[in-house]
Amino acid sequence: MGKQQTAELVLGTAQLGLTYGVANRRGQPDEAQARLILRSAINAKVGWIDTAAAYGTSEARIGAHVSLGCPVRIVTKLSPLDEMHDDTPIADVLRAIDESVRRSCHRLRTDRLDALLLHRARHLTWRDGAIWRRLKMLRDGGAIFDLGVSVYTAEEALAALGCPDVRHLQLPFNLLDWRWRDGGVIEAIEARPDVTVHVRSVYLQGLLAAGPQARWPTISGVDAADLNFQLLDLTRTLNRESVADLCLAYARSQPWIDGVVVGMEHVSQLALNLGLFKRPPLTPEEALHVEETLPRAPEQLLNPAAWPKAA
Repeated sequence: MGKQQTAELVLGTAQLGLTYGVANRRGQPDEAQARLILRSAINAKVGWIDTAAAYGTSEARIGAHVSLGCPVRIVTKLSPLDEMHDDTPIADVLRAIDESVRRSCHRLRTDRLDALLLHRARHLTWRDGAIWRRLKMLRDGGAIFDLGVSVYTAEEALAALGCPDVRHLQLPFNLLDWRWRDGGVIEAIEARPDVTVHVRSVYLQGLLAAGPQARWPTISGVDAADLNFQLLDLTRTLNRESVADLCLAYARSQPWIDGVVVGMEHVSQLALNLGLFKRPPLTPEEALHVEETLPRAPEQLLNPAAWPKAA
């Protein structure tokens, strides 16, 4: 798939299946609210829904409320296979893969997954590539249309982009995240126009758009108050509606990004985000101004898995 001019909204559904994100104040939406979010997104012509086998009841809720034949495409992720170890018999690993794909198809009420990503990028080469070979076999058998990888680091992204069977890539990205520029990932993506790229964590689990009341992790080199001030100042300078608008407009200004995954706990948040996606993205000059204005964030801040547990 070639790169489009402006990234589209991808409905993130981790919140539909479990309580997710440090800025989540509502908790997991009930069945009626989940249905309203999904149906409203489809009516608004959202092109992609993002989910995963590990997102609690998310796949099942999507399957219950997204009818077959809808133009929306669903990208899900293989089970993380965390119960599998280096000494687990390979036959057990392969059975777990088959069961994960079968279960996702059953929950989503489909015979073929539009896109299936590795939830753990290391599984691309783990056990001499046995997991990836199995997924390619399932793809060739018709159970999966496209394969891809969810990554966390530049090294993982480059490894995935080096595999010709990878047609979908998901990575965390926001206006503080310098890792993909410095790591050569953007150039590698530009060399693979056949790969669809979705980015997540555009609000850094809600921190960037939550304002002064956000509970920032205690990380050396991070002055939350100063960062909030700079974000508000950029919002005013660049004539954006809000910090959330600034965050989205920056991500949407990146020509290598096809879709921005945004999760919601309430249909009002969907309406807000749909409105923000109708606004113009930042110009290249404005995006450069953002990059030159904001401080270089410590890598620990960019990876929520590395945040102190007490935060």
